[in-house]
Amino acid sequence: QVPLAESGGGSVQAGGSLSLSCAASGYPYRGYCMGWFRQASGKDREGVAAIYTGSDSAYYVDSVKGRFTISRDNAKNSFELRMDSLKPEDTATYYCVTVSRPCPRLNTPEDWQPLNYLDAWGQGTLVPP
Repeated sequence: QVPLAESGGGSVQAGGSLSLSCAASGYPYRGYCMGWFRQASGKDREGVAAIYTGSDSAYYVDSVKGRFTISRDNAKNSFELRMDSLKPEDTATYYCVTVSRPCPRLNTPEDWQPLNYLDAWGQGTLVPP
């Protein structure tokens, strides 16, 4: 699998902002969906945001709409999750994921499982506002 490297996690106060970045070397970045999931302690993993490189269409779970922004940087082979107005309930380990197909629905994590060597999940980074 193509390795994904997350960065940007750390301590931030409620109401503050934080950006997470996910870098992937050697990615073609065409026809791929890039997403962010999170998993809080004792809870199931949930989809947060996704962006499809074929159209730059972005998708968000209702709880983060208007506060989080997903974007991609082709020059850096990376994509980012900008998180504003953080709430205590945003505390979780955040995972980046890429799949070589149009974006599955965010509420079906099972549809994001790797189907080939180009699909990958990051190791996770902790966001504790």
